[in-house]
Amino acid sequence: MKRIEEMGVWEKIYLPEILRGLAVTGYHFWRNLLIHALHALGLAKGRQAAITVQYPEERLSYPATFRGRHRLTLKEDGAAQCTACFLCATACPADCIYIEAGEYPDNPVEKYPTRYEIDTLRCIYCGFCVEACPCDAIRMDTGVHPANLGTCRQDFVEDKEVLMDRSRQLEAKGREGLYQEHVRRYQHV
Repeated sequence: MKRIEEMGVWEKIYLPEILRGLAVTGYHFWRNLLIHALHALGLAKGRQAAITVQYPEERLSYPATFRGRHRLTLKEDGAAQCTACFLCATACPADCIYIEAGEYPDNPVEKYPTRYEIDTLRCIYCGFCVEACPCDAIRMDTGVHPANLGTCRQDFVEDKEVLMDRSRQLEAKGREGLYQEHVRRYQHV
């Protein structure tokens, strides 16, 4: 990056960059306006123009690969699938996953998380935790984008029970049901 002393007069006034930005914006505006006008006349059917989605009345569906809110998958008995191997926490570039491990009294070989927390304010939703998990214990396939969970920092730390409950809700309501419930919460505000 250049220091201000090294910049020429033309660069210091930022005029070329302002004009270049206006040219890009103007190009897209006039292109889309022309294509929409041609579509109204029945022409240029093969050209795609940008569209505006009137959210929340209209919406584009999320793709199957969308990385939404986290959830912990469950075993048949309702316990978390997680074996507290710490691979998700190790793979996380934002260092937002905190795990404390415990041992089952009847099975000293397998561990389980006594505490599993994700700080969603630090999370960058990269999905590395999902890829690193060897037992498919954590997923981001709820189909719902992260929500505003509260007003203080601690409200955004999701614990083990919240993450397990998301799996129960997903099984009971499905992706579309979870989405509709999520939207209703914001419509009544």
